[in-house]
Amino acid sequence: MTSPLLKTPASGATATVRVPGTSANLGPGFDSLGLAVSLYDTLSITILDAPGLEFDLSGEGVADLPRDATHLVVKTMDVAWARLGYSRGGLRVTAQNVLPHGRGLGSSASAIVAAIMAANALVAVEDQQDKAWVLQLASELEGHPDNVAPAIFGAVAVSWQEGASFATAKVTPSDAVVPVVAIPNVELKTERARGMLPDSVSHADAAANSGRAALLMHALSAQPELLLAGTRDYLHQDYRAEAMPTSAALVSALREQGFAAFISGAGPTVMVLANGGEQAQEVLAVIEQLGKKATQQGQLGVSWRVLRLQVDLEGAKVEVQTGS
Repeated sequence: MTSPLLKTPASGATATVRVPGTSANLGPGFDSLGLAVSLYDTLSITILDAPGLEFDLSGEGVADLPRDATHLVVKTMDVAWARLGYSRGGLRVTAQNVLPHGRGLGSSASAIVAAIMAANALVAVEDQQDKAWVLQLASELEGHPDNVAPAIFGAVAVSWQEGASFATAKVTPSDAVVPVVAIPNVELKTERARGMLPDSVSHADAAANSGRAALLMHALSAQPELLLAGTRDYLHQDYRAEAMPTSAALVSALREQGFAAFISGAGPTVMVLANGGEQAQEVLAVIEQLGKKATQQGQLGVSWRVLRLQVDLEGAKVEVQTGS
């Protein structure tokens, strides 16, 4: 029931948000680095005259998604509107899901960012907030900023936390950087992957990881031939390998051939940052060869969808249509 102390968005208005997929960590940048890529979820929210919820969901994962107030988009919008002094009336939620769920390409971050940006766009102009506010709330709800920051701003995001506040810096990578993803037909819940991490690591590993993260930023922006060295991780991938042995084996095989491969986010998707289009084509060919070899050896059970993508430089976009 709508509280008389809260405002409601104007009926008839529709906000449509397109949000890129993201890859977090990028090897050594655990919980701090993220990259926006050219896979997009699209969310449209229409304010209805009458109370209630309507859903039109299509694409990835829709068979398992709720169609009530427990849907992540609706829960997120409720939180955003409450922060803005509003409450939910009737909604029509239309979602076209392209990002695979539970694969390490930022599907939950995309939903959270889209919901917050839609909620913000549907309130009165004088109540709307900037993208720094979106980042803060999205990071609180997601738990960390590494996926939500590039989803909001695009390109490469270097994010950090000071007390209860989250911040990010946008870095535009070299035009030579070409993301290639190998998406397996199996999921891995982020909670399970996080549960496999140790409580502490050695000082040597921490120092080594710090150096590789710094090198990665240089490689991304200025010297992409150093991407292989820059994507070496010491903090999380080896500990999680047991949960995704096929993905870990693919990363190892690709790195042995000189490609900057790593686990995307919490996995199990594998990402390669290729140095130029020619190397990207080489990566595609090698993954195909490795897949054929595994099939010939009877190693069945995991198949891969392999995509050559682009770095998204703009981040989430929102458009609003007002009711007549």
